[in-house]
Amino acid sequence: MILDGNKPHKQVNIPCAVVTNQLISTQKLLMFCSLGLGLLTTSCGSLPKESAEAQSQRSGGKERGGGATPVDVAIAETNFLRQQPEIIGNTTPFRTVSLRSQSEGRLLALNRDVGDTVSRGQVVGQLDDALLVTALKQAEAELAARQSEVARAVTQVSNAQAEVEKARLEVVQAQADAQRQQRLFKEGAIALQAAEQARTKAQTAAQVLRAATEQVRTEKQVVAAAQGRVFAQQAAVAQTQERRSYARLVSPITGVVIEKVTEPGNLLQPSSEVLKIADFSRVKVVVQVSELDLAKIQVGQSVQVRLDAFPDQTLIGKVTRISPAADATARLIPVEVVIPNSSGKIGSGLLARVNFATQAAQRVIVPQIAINDDKESQVEPEDSSGTVFVVQESANKTKVTARAVTLGKKADSKVEILSGLQAGERYVVRSGKPLKDGDAVRLSILSEKTKSNPSGT
Repeated sequence: MILDGNKPHKQVNIPCAVVTNQLISTQKLLMFCSLGLGLLTTSCGSLPKESAEAQSQRSGGKERGGGATPVDVAIAETNFLRQQPEIIGNTTPFRTVSLRSQSEGRLLALNRDVGDTVSRGQVVGQLDDALLVTALKQAEAELAARQSEVARAVTQVSNAQAEVEKARLEVVQAQADAQRQQRLFKEGAIALQAAEQARTKAQTAAQVLRAATEQVRTEKQVVAAAQGRVFAQQAAVAQTQERRSYARLVSPITGVVIEKVTEPGNLLQPSSEVLKIADFSRVKVVVQVSELDLAKIQVGQSVQVRLDAFPDQTLIGKVTRISPAADATARLIPVEVVIPNSSGKIGSGLLARVNFATQAAQRVIVPQIAINDDKESQVEPEDSSGTVFVVQESANKTKVTARAVTLGKKADSKVEILSGLQAGERYVVRSGKPLKDGDAVRLSILSEKTKSNPSGT
């Protein structure tokens, strides 16, 4: 007996099995309630992603009352039907030249560093040329001696020519005397001995003239030999001067220093590398192309190149070389593309994306589900026709207008519009129920409102 105030109560005995069953039922009820709340939350979270057709099924009562069909609307834009894949490569200089020492000597100065711009013919360093200067002075002194020999030989030639002229005059005089003495002898004015003496003197003068003439020829040969030695020494001087000029390190091209190999103070040998200079007036990109795509590529073809370093720019390059040898394992062929770099902003080692797509005209591209046609199940040829519903908005309501369009190529669930729909116009992609010309519609939450660049890619 349990007492509650002054009223007596009966004692109730509840079996343990009943209490246990009631607790288990209560736990199951709480678990089902939690599961229901989770499903409801998930369902509410997925509402913005439903299509117009799903909205129409869920809110059928409202549609029957308002009469407007929910539709998904998109804005027509131009693009390529198929986006050609981009092949990745790296930028490299158009050419790279190693500046090397052409003579032995200690590097005294190097006035250019990595990143500096150099011009063709510009002096960028200096070697110690003390020994070369001494050798040049010796060669020049030897040349002066050879030139003195030539001068002396020329003087001897002049003297010999004077002797020839003197002997020639004596021959003329002796011959005249001999003729006169011979005439007097015939007249009986002089004895025979005097006439013979005059003739002998004339013959002697002629022999002296021949000897003088031969001496002139000999002296001229001496002059020629001396001049030959002068020419040889002049060549030696020029060679020494050339060797001395090697002490000045001159840039062979216009470009940018990309590597500094040595430092001032080091002893250089002939062919020792000093700097690497790259020509960035143009930039090369070498990409590996599949053998299946090789037939679509030819030398001189224009291609599009995008650099990750400059994402807002699309450069136009040109195919300059297609390697005749393919990789035997991967079946890839190196293709060289050259792009302009007049501003000099493009450096080496940048990631480049090359597109070999032909420069075809862009067209309006829409999903195939936006085309209304009774022949959906058939494979339609190019330049077939269809209907697109274009959205027209006014102050009071939004309706659709059926628009006949000419269809082009199809790919990847998309189709080209050759005519009938312009870029920037809004059209129905899908609707909650079949549409007719002039039907009132209501834009779903998936519809595109505006587009900043409707005609761009």
